Amino acid sequence: MTKNKIHYRCTNCDYLSFKWIGCCPTCNEWNSFIEEEKKVFEGKNNFSGKSHSNLLCNLKQIKSEEKTRIISGIQEWDRVIGNGILPGSFLILTGDPGIGKSTILLQIASKISIKYNVLYFASEESLQQVKSRANRLGIQNNTNLLFSDQACLQDIIATAKEIKPNLLILDSIQNCHLSNDSHTIPGTIAQLREAGFYLMKLAKENNIAICITCHITKDGGIAGPKILEHMVDGVFYLQGEDKWHTRILRSLKNRFGTIYESGFFEMGENGLTPVLNINEYLLSDFSATPGSAIISSLEGSRPILLELQALCVTSKFGIPQRVITGIDPKRVMLIAAILEKYLHIKFSSQDIFFKVSGGFKIKESSCDLGIALALLSSYFQKPITNKSISFAEISLTGQIKPINQISIRIKEAEKFGIKNVFISKSQKIKTTYNFFKFSNVYELLKLFPES
Repeated sequence: MTKNKIHYRCTNCDYLSFKWIGCCPTCNEWNSFIEEEKKVFEGKNNFSGKSHSNLLCNLKQIKSEEKTRIISGIQEWDRVIGNGILPGSFLILTGDPGIGKSTILLQIASKISIKYNVLYFASEESLQQVKSRANRLGIQNNTNLLFSDQACLQDIIATAKEIKPNLLILDSIQNCHLSNDSHTIPGTIAQLREAGFYLMKLAKENNIAICITCHITKDGGIAGPKILEHMVDGVFYLQGEDKWHTRILRSLKNRFGTIYESGFFEMGENGLTPVLNINEYLLSDFSATPGSAIISSLEGSRPILLELQALCVTSKFGIPQRVITGIDPKRVMLIAAILEKYLHIKFSSQDIFFKVSGGFKIKESSCDLGIALALLSSYFQKPITNKSISFAEISLTGQIKPINQISIRIKEAEKFGIKNVFISKSQKIKTTYNFFKFSNVYELLKLFPES
């Protein structure tokens, strides 16, 4: 037995109320409640569903399919995605406004359409705007690449089921509406959750790879419900770096590839061009000066060579300044405290300015030795040995500890003529190289004679 029950739902945050109210108590949005009718089941047996035991199977009964990945030929994109897009996958590309999401997707669509069928739905732009961008990027007409400015999700799904493309691109999901008579406002949590479910179902049931763009909030997170990120197979973030007009594509979630992988692109007149060797850019203007040290940070499976820059100046104020960018300030202060404790160097009376060149952010503890050497080099005003790199972690007791995946880092460093490697004495390494091994912070003073 069922009966109908009226409730009111906020179209902005999906809050439910049994009576109409003017202002939503959760998101403080005015006049956002709509009336809905919900069927409520009554009686003792509310969960009397039908059994589908004939649909159950064991692992041997499940057919394994070898799916060929859709490769675009743009190396940085293919590597971050996981060596190509897997058919039937559901992916999100997000990033700041104007960062180049539509540009890179149009380039990817053009490359993939050489061998595969691609549908490109531009819900935010007119077809004339899309054509203007395509002309600027030098994209030629291709019968396998079809465009539409349709924003109704039901029509998009119906078109995809009829044509059955290999790849469907939707730019963006926030501007889609579920139907012409729907009361749900585009961009709300309810709309995104429902649209995400239907697109996921379309991808899995029809073996269509779907890539959508998604807006971000002012805090940098994906706009909409968190369930959308759980629902998709991959979440990729495109961010900018202003020094070289570089765009960094990062994988935050990838069921079919490596997470935290990164790809680098250079923004130019002809769109985004892959930067195959970013370390050449990062080390192009490096010079061994007091306060600088080179480290290696892993971005997914890729080692990135970065320059740490430190400046220590005797403080002229009661409270010393601490200006630190590109790394957790607490980590730099921790290393400075360890050096002061065991080496009796008064960093507490110094103004410390610290940064990571290139605008990158480091979260690894493998940079501890590099931080210590940069601080000591600036304090003593003596450069570190030329063509050197540091890989080690420093404990609170002043011991220098080994790190993981050091072979990959050293192999990348060899390409740039780096000859000296500073590591922990207990680091297990088979590579024959010019190593400087340290067991504790006391031994670091050997690098700065007459100090």
